Amino acid sequence: MPRAVEFLFDFVSPNAYLAYYPLKDIAARCGAEINITPVFLGGMHKLTGNAPPFIRDAGVKGKNAYAMLEMERFIARHGFDKFRMNPHFPFNSIQVQRMLVAAEDMGRALEFIDFLLPQIWEQGADMTDPDAVTALLAASEFNAQELSEKIQSPEVKQRLADNTAGAVERGAFGIPTFFVGGEMYFGKDRLAQVEDALDAS
Repeated sequence: MPRAVEFLFDFVSPNAYLAYYPLKDIAARCGAEINITPVFLGGMHKLTGNAPPFIRDAGVKGKNAYAMLEMERFIARHGFDKFRMNPHFPFNSIQVQRMLVAAEDMGRALEFIDFLLPQIWEQGADMTDPDAVTALLAASEFNAQELSEKIQSPEVKQRLADNTAGAVERGAFGIPTFFVGGEMYFGKDRLAQVEDALDAS
């Protein structure tokens, strides 16, 4: 069985962008596969009682400012000079997450992420505007109409819900979360541990 890391993924998380590209480098170094599990972060928060850090920690003096400093350090370390906070953040990601489930059915989950992540976290695309999303997809290698039809299917909707509930049952509470074997790792700052786990697997 090849080495593999599972990545619980939601486009709405800026940390999903920041973790994805270093994870690809790690997987290449370790000869590992990246298996994407689309989840709905809003649903995870509801099921766990969690909240986005900028909301959860708003009342803690200095904490959000320090979190931004650490993010800036991470961005500088990895050379993410194109990264920009999306002006529509936080946005409801359920439709685009369903599209990711549909892309996964096509065996194209990583391709879909490779296309859409820069649109959201570099170009500031509005994922809440159906016309804008359709226009983006029309300029891609994906069939916008096909994806739009697939996300209406009860099977796709249910699988995203099941993925989300299943992730919470396994102990996940936020993004980015990784699994190597049965071990969970949370946060982009755990990528070194993910690499160690892959090396040991």
